[in-house]
Amino acid sequence: MTNDKPAEYFTLETQRLRLRILTLQDAGHIYQHFADEEITRFMDIEPCKSMKEAEEIIQFHLDDAGCRWGVFDKEQPTLIGTCGFHYLRKMNSGLIAEMGYDLAKSYWGKGYMLEAVQAIIRFGFEKMDLTKIDATVEPENIRSIRLMEKLGFEREQDLRDNLVYFYKSCLEQPLD
Repeated sequence: MTNDKPAEYFTLETQRLRLRILTLQDAGHIYQHFADEEITRFMDIEPCKSMKEAEEIIQFHLDDAGCRWGVFDKEQPTLIGTCGFHYLRKMNSGLIAEMGYDLAKSYWGKGYMLEAVQAIIRFGFEKMDLTKIDATVEPENIRSIRLMEKLGFEREQDLRDNLVYFYKSCLEQPLD
């Protein structure tokens, strides 16, 4: 797939959150967020060590066919995480995207990522015309595995590349 964006990525709102596409102006927030080793622990990136690295993370997602939303708390317009789609690919069955997400530690266990991810899944199926969304999770990342289960993702039985694979089809039951 080319780097052309397959959809216009809108700002999304939930009861407690505002999700908007990250821009280079968010580099300071991204630097602070991804400098935390606990946040990057299960990601395929090292903790951020400079503003340049933060800018590179944002630019990667701006150039990618997918998208990365910054997740902001509406009460205190602070970046509390990110989520989005990457690795978009056309298959015989339609358009598939891999989903990723991360959240600041002080927001863990409070349903914020469930709320954010429900919004982007709905956007993916309704606006991007995705036929399937998948995600990979390290077996030790129990919180993320629980989130996938709450969202109704199917879990593949076998590990691949020492990762747990999850997927959700647009034909499956609604999120609510």
